[in-house]
Parts: sequence; C-alpha cells; structure tokens
Amino acid sequence: MIQKNYFEPAIVLNHTCDLGEGPVWDAVQKVICWVDILNGIIHEYSPEKNIHKTIPVQQMIGTVAVCTDGNFIAALQNGFAFVNRASGEIKIMQDPENHLPGNRFNDGKCDPAGRFWAGTMSLDDVPDKGNVYSVDKDWIVKKTIENVSISNGMAWSIDDTILYYIDTPDFEIVAYNYEKSTGSISNKRRVIKIEKEDGYPDGMTIDNEGMLWIAHWNGWQVTRWNPATAKKLLSVKLPVAKVTSCTFGGNNLQDLYITTAKTGLTEQALQQQPLAGALFVIKNSGFKGMPAIEFHL
Repeated sequence: MIQKNYFEPAIVLNHTCDLGEGPVWDAVQKVICWVDILNGIIHEYSPEKNIHKTIPVQQMIGTVAVCTDGNFIAALQNGFAFVNRASGEIKIMQDPENHLPGNRFNDGKCDPAGRFWAGTMSLDDVPDKGNVYSVDKDWIVKKTIENVSISNGMAWSIDDTILYYIDTPDFEIVAYNYEKSTGSISNKRRVIKIEKEDGYPDGMTIDNEGMLWIAHWNGWQVTRWNPATAKKLLSVKLPVAKVTSCTFGGNNLQDLYITTAKTGLTEQALQQQPLAGALFVIKNSGFKGMPAIEFHL
C-alpha cells in the first residue's frame, strides 16, 4: 500500500464549511459543487474563472446533483427538491419521510440511469432509523435500502452492474447487484472491511479503473481500494481529521476534490487544524474519475 505523500493537497479557496459534503463536478459549467449541510448552503466554484457562488436553501441539505437542464436536484431536510441555480428558488417535490421529523437526508448521487439516490439518518444519530430512496423523472420514489444508521457514500461500477454503498458505523463497504433498467438492487455482500484506526468510512467515488476512493471521518485521509480484492492501494493524507467525501473534476477528471468538516472540533483542535472544513484539491492526481451522471428530466 502506497503512502501518497509526495504532493500536498491544496485548498481550493479561502473558505471553510461547518460540514462540507457531496462534491460533484459539473462538466458543462466546469465548476465544482458541494454543500455545507448544517448551514444549508450550496457552493459552486469555477477554477478557471476563480468565481465562488453560494445558494442558501434555508434548511439542512444533504447533497445535490446537476439536472439535464443545468439546475440542481437536492436532498433537503424536507425532502427532494429542485433548486434553480440562477434565482435560488426552491421547489419541494417529494418528502418520503415527512412522518419522520427526526431524520434528515445525507449523502447521495445519480445512478447510471439518471435517477437520484439519497439516504437519510437520525438527527440524533439513533441507529437504524435511516433509509435510502431513489427518485426518477416522474417523481416516483422508491425505498431501496432500509434500516441504515448514517447513510453515506455511493458509487456504481463502471459496467453499471454493481452499487457500492457505505453505512458509516458498519466500517465496511457493501456491494449490491444493480439492475439499471429498474433501479432494483439485490445480493448484498461485504467487499471491503475498514479498520477502526483508519477512521469512519464516509463519502466515496470511483475512478475509471473501477477502484473506490473513500473519505475517512476522523481518519485524516482518503484511501483507494480495489473492491474485487479488498486491497487498500493508496492513502492520501490530509491536514484535517474530518474528511467527508471526494470526487474527480477538471477538464479530464484528473483533479481529486475532497470535502472536509470542522463541526464538533474543540477550540484546541481548530487551532491545530485551521483548514478544517476547507475544500481541498489534488491537481493532476495521476488518476481519472468517471463523469457525474445528471438527473434525467
């Protein structure tokens, strides 16, 4: 296993989130998008133009994806919503957990067919209270995974046949058989076990070789794994403990973007980690990601 320490992750801009999450590269606009969950803010940054935009959504937000019309679909505390990128207007479309006010949405992304998937968790971290849902262009919502604790990273295999998934407290990555035409999943099995000293597995992405990149909450790192062999291939160290998610961006998907958090850190820890909550990038990482799928309208 290689320690990737010969380059330093750089901060993208001089801003920190309380709980940065959900990075997604918009290849059309050439911007990196991410969210600050606790403050209810969508961020966009253009590396080419050095422009940073924000959209406040007035409630907690788990994740966003870009729609085929260029706007956002978002998983808000109050359900699935459209967010107009120009005006900031929010239109709540479906709330599958309006009967569960103690839950909020967390991580998610679009599947290979353009459905939006997002999972929920208890606001008080009560185990097994969350679920994972998918929603399609007709706003048909399906519950795909039940009784999860902290629904987190998702990635689909490059041949569109496997969903990889993280329920953070389980310290593992599981795989499901995935049927693209229906969005159904089956045959859950563990493919990677995470050691507790590595930190909690959080967000996740996949590269064009089919390897998984996993962010580690309280682990100070992002790791690269082969899900076929369960072997750790690489560890990228960061100067902050709470590493939340990662994705590839840039014109050739060669840059690795990494979100982090500062929520829950003591004053002493914040002094030791002044960059906690920053968005980091490893330019020209030597690896290449897969394009983010848009939500099909």
